[in-house]
This record gives sequence, structure tokens and C-alpha cells, in this order.
Amino acid sequence: MTINTSRRGFLKGAAATGAVLMVGLRPDGALAAGSSGAQLNPFVKIGADGSVTAIVKHIEKGQGPATGLSTLIAEEMGLRMDQIGYEFAPSDPQVYNNLMFGPFQGTGGSTAMANSFMQYRQAGAAARDVLIRAAAKAWDADPVSLDIVEGMITGAGNSAPLGDFVADAATLDAPAEPTLKDPGSFRLIGNADVRRLDSAIKGNGKAMYAMDLHLPDQMIAMIARPEQRGALATGFDDTAAQDLKGYIRAAVLPNQAGVAVYAENTWAAMQARDALDVTWDTSAAETRSSDQIEAEIRAALEAEPTYNVNKTDVAATRAAIDGAAQVVEKTFYFPLLAHAPMEPLNCTIEATDDGGILLHDGCQFPTGPHMAMAEIFQLPMEKISINTMLAGGSFGRRATPTADYQVEAALAFVITDRSRPVKLVWSREDDLRSGYYRPAFGHRVRVGLDDAGDIVGWEHRIAGQSIMKGTAFEGFSVHDGVDHSSVEGAADTPYQIPGASFGLTDTEKATSTLWWRAVGHTHTAYAMEVMMDMAADAVGQDPVAFRLKYLEGGDADQQRMAGVLKLAAEKAGWGNAAAGRAQGVAVHKSFGTYVAEVVEITGNADDGVKIEKVTCAVDCGIAVNPDVIRAQMEGGIGYGIGHVMRDQITLTDGAVDQFNFPDYEPLRISDIGAIETHIVTSAEAPTGVGEPGTPPAAPALANAIAASSALRVSSLPMAENGVSFV
Repeated sequence: MTINTSRRGFLKGAAATGAVLMVGLRPDGALAAGSSGAQLNPFVKIGADGSVTAIVKHIEKGQGPATGLSTLIAEEMGLRMDQIGYEFAPSDPQVYNNLMFGPFQGTGGSTAMANSFMQYRQAGAAARDVLIRAAAKAWDADPVSLDIVEGMITGAGNSAPLGDFVADAATLDAPAEPTLKDPGSFRLIGNADVRRLDSAIKGNGKAMYAMDLHLPDQMIAMIARPEQRGALATGFDDTAAQDLKGYIRAAVLPNQAGVAVYAENTWAAMQARDALDVTWDTSAAETRSSDQIEAEIRAALEAEPTYNVNKTDVAATRAAIDGAAQVVEKTFYFPLLAHAPMEPLNCTIEATDDGGILLHDGCQFPTGPHMAMAEIFQLPMEKISINTMLAGGSFGRRATPTADYQVEAALAFVITDRSRPVKLVWSREDDLRSGYYRPAFGHRVRVGLDDAGDIVGWEHRIAGQSIMKGTAFEGFSVHDGVDHSSVEGAADTPYQIPGASFGLTDTEKATSTLWWRAVGHTHTAYAMEVMMDMAADAVGQDPVAFRLKYLEGGDADQQRMAGVLKLAAEKAGWGNAAAGRAQGVAVHKSFGTYVAEVVEITGNADDGVKIEKVTCAVDCGIAVNPDVIRAQMEGGIGYGIGHVMRDQITLTDGAVDQFNFPDYEPLRISDIGAIETHIVTSAEAPTGVGEPGTPPAAPALANAIAASSALRVSSLPMAENGVSFV
């Protein structure tokens, strides 16, 4: 069972159970074992009854780290998966930081397994070491003769449960470099039969999501927000709301970003908010519409790029293209997209008995809200606690540079007398109309081909709205003026393309922009892979063979990308589709993971396209949980395809037009006939799987449509640009 608790509650509970062994890091970063949580922040906790709990530093929003990190500890400790539980780590970036984000605790960029693999294995191995040494001392045996098998310490003619040695083990020093198990002896890592630890509670309704939390005497807060980004609330009239049952009061937020409406329940808050008459100052608000935004991006593509991303000889590239036997070119446009997780945003905030603040949240980036609340409440960091709960999806939305919805909750709470907890609730309409969005982007690509059918030049211009510039993450992603998230997947492609040049121009942000599942790869993969298909078609070469020319014979990077391409083609029966079916292929590297996909369809753009099957091959290094990997590939494929089929966020005079799923339609189960995933066996360090399935899905579908209809879809969504679906 999942236990969600604050750090304070965790330590109090640990003390109440008697002897407890904790293995984790001391404040100086050294691996340590002990019985006091005040001395170290643990990754694994073992009770006197032998119960083992993994302390998971990454949020569980469906992508599987609760199972994955628990698997690593269980493997090293010699446990079965039913012998380990998990709980989420407290907010403490000094210990629970994402090793790929620096001094910052957070989940994103498909890094949960990649940055935790050795950390959690070492914690499990250290726990095994001190327990075995404690048993060896009790039995007067050589530690080398002992082992832990399915939660029992055995050897030297003895056998006893872990709990018998917890107290003694807690007095021993953990090894600085614990001995890890040889991969050849893995029983759980890579085992396709290992199932998720959270499946049962999610299936039987016992899982506690942030939306499920109801504290005694809590108030519901909903925010009346402006339709146009940048407008400020200057006042309101709540006369029409005052007679509504359950309505408490309303107040302009201190930052004027909206009006907080307080009520006894969600329905009353919704009704009261609708009844408010809010006065807005729109002098600095966004007023552009989508056609203007698209026109600005397309104009930027025609102008000289602001940044020469790879510092190449652009003039030489253009000369090579202009002198080529054939030139293939295309301009692409990608609209704004919403994240639209199934659980709308929400969180609950309350005061603690010791004068602190406790936030209950499906918190993806704890450090950001933690710092923001310390500033808002003028409290030291140690007075702020975050109880991380399960989240019903995110796709990046729960992690923003401004901690937007957590700040809303804090501001709504700070202007009360703080005697009652405040639960902030967003509606689906709030999420779609007042959220953050994948920015709009355009690509203009020209490819020169010689008489032999080889690429001699590739000029690629990208224009769009930077995600990172002007945020706290600018230093992390922006170098020499280039926001890497705008060009990733194109400027750093594994393809060995001669004469490649990539240029970038930033355009003005129309909305609050944010990373979206796979970030920049969501548009760069589409442009790259459709262009590779178009180039292959222009010279009459097989699309798979054409791509392999620019991958094979290269370094390990190219070889791994070629490997998944060949595997996907083989398993899909590439080139041998049944009569009436067409295939499209795409391959892409993102977040260190290589994914190739073949989409097989029936029908055509005019009469209706039906996606019959998607065949996926993935190389993510060591496959810790194959069942989770397959699920993430399926989810990523569906997410990518579902959005390019039908979805976009459009603006009219700065206001979002879409409001709910009827006009921002998620993928339906009937949209894809089948998905088949093949995992490459690898000894490489594990990389992420939460996002890499998404980028190749859309271009593979586009290339299949081109094969059946001779239509190259260059503006999305497809349903608005010449493609019908059945």
C-alpha cells in the first residue's frame, strides 16, 4: 500500500515502530546507515518487522518510478516485489535532488531512472551489507557465507527474517562503495513478469490522488482568471454570488492575476465564480489571434535566422543545395498544444501546529513550490513541507518555472486567517483555457540531392516561442542565445548529414509556454522524419534504406539508432504490407533513448484513414521494468498520434477558443488498432521512456498517409489540413 506522508510524519511514524534501519545519504552526501532520520535522508527504510520501504524521490504520475526505483532496491536486497512498499520522499533538494538537474528536486526530461539507477542500487546494496554483517556477528559466521533470499537471511546453517537484525544493523557503518550484484544474477531487473506496485490500488480505488484529499474544515478555492494572458484583476462585484449556498467570500489575489473564490464545496465555488463580475485591466494583455501568430512565425522562416545554431558555413550549404541535381523543400507549422492530463490541477495547503506550512500536491518539481512558499509566507525553508501524492498525469504541466498553481494556492491561503485549509481546484475548462502550452513552431527545410541520390546539403530553419528564455531555467538550456529545447532533435540529430545547417529565430510568446511530453522533439522529429521520407521518395529509394545510409558505419550513437530502425522494420514486415494497407516509418533519439516506429494504415486522406497497427522498437539501455517500458511506449505513441490527428489550441483576440474535450479531443481507444513494442537487449546505462515514444509517432503516421494518398501533411492538426479519420 502506498503511504503518503510529510517528512515530519514519516520520522514520527518511524520512531513509533521501534527499531528502524534507514539507508541513504548524510548531509555531506556520504552513503550511511542508521536508525535516526535526523541524521540522514533515506532511500530505503526497514522496520523491526522486516518491512522494507523504498523512499521514492520522483513523483508517480503514471510513468512508473515508484515501481522502477523499488525494483532496484528489491534486486540488491534479495527481495520479492511483494516484500517492498514505497512512499514519496520529502522535499529536500540537498539529498533528493535530480542528479541531472543540479541542486533541484524534480521529475522530468525522462530522467527518473537515468539519474537514480546507481543511487538506488547502492542504497539497496548497502542495506544488504549491514544486515548480513549484523547476522554474521550474531551467528559468528563469515559474512561471505550469507545471503538474502526472498527476504530471509540464510547461510552457515541458519535462516532468519530481516527484522531480527534491524536494530544491530542500524549501529553499523554503511560501506562507502557497496558491492553491487552482477547483472547476470538479476532476478527482477529486466524481468518482464514484474508488475507495477501501484496497479492494484489504482484498480480498486484505494489510490489517493491529490484531488481525492479532503481535510477537515477545508475551503475550496477556485480562481477567476482573465481570458487574455497578461490581464490584471482590478476589482469585482460578487452581489450575484452572495445568495448562493456554500459561498464564503472572494478576494483579488495579491499579484492581481485573478480573483480567488472561497466556498464550502467545489460546486458552490464554480457557481459563485461564474456569478462574479470581475473588472480586468487588459492594457498589457495578449490580443493577437492564431492567424497572426502563425503569420509571424512563417515570416520569421523566410528571413535570415537570428542564430546559426551549429556555427556552420551557411553560405556553403546554400551553394551546395542550389547546385544540386534535385531540391526538396517544405515548410511546416505546429500549433499550440495543451497538456490536458486526466486529473485537472489541484493542491491543498494548510498551516501546521508548529507555525509552518504543509502543501499536499501531486508535486512534480518540489523545489520550485518550496522556495515560492517560503517567500510568500516569509518562512525559512525548513518550515515548509510538501506531501507529494499520486498525480493523474502531467505531461509536463505540473512542473512550471513559476510554480503557477501552487503559488495560486499559497496566495489564496496567505490572505485568509489560515485557520482553515484551502484546496485549490482547477476545472477542465481552466486547464484548457488558462494553462501553459506547448509553443507554436515553424520549420522550413531545403534538402539538396545529387545524381546518385545522396544528400549534399540540408538547410533547416526553425522559428517559434522559446520555452526557457526569461525563466529560472534559462541558464540550464540557453547557450549563445539558443534555447536548446527549440532545436533539440534536429540540430543534434544522430544522422550524419553532409552540409547540414540549422538556424533559429525566436518569436514573441503568445501564451505561457511550457515543455510538453518530449518538449522540442515533438516538432523537430516531425520535420526531420517527413523530410527524410520526402528525400527518399524524390530519389526513388526505400525510406528505411535511405535513412540507414546516414546511420550505419558511424559511432555508437548512430549504430543504436540504426538498430531500432532495422528492428522495427523487421518486426513490422516493412515493405510487405497486405493489399490495401500502407506503411510509414520514423526513427528518433530523445532523452538518450532510441525509438523507431512503423505505422500501418488502411484507407486514405480523402476517404478516411484507419490506423491498424503501430510497431515500435526501443533501445533504452538496461530495461529495468519491461512491462512499464511497453506501457510507456504505448502511452507515448497514443499521446503523439492523438494530438496530431485532431488537436490544437487557437486564440481569438488573445483568448483561447477551446474549452473542454469536445473540442480538444483526446485519443480514443478505437483510434489505433494495435501497438506492438520490441525492446532491444542492452547493457548500456538505462535511459528514460516516459517521453521518447511520442516524437516518432506523428511523422510515422504522416509518412504512412503520404504512402497511401500522396499527401504530405505539413500543417497540423491533420484533421484540419486535408486528412479524415475513421
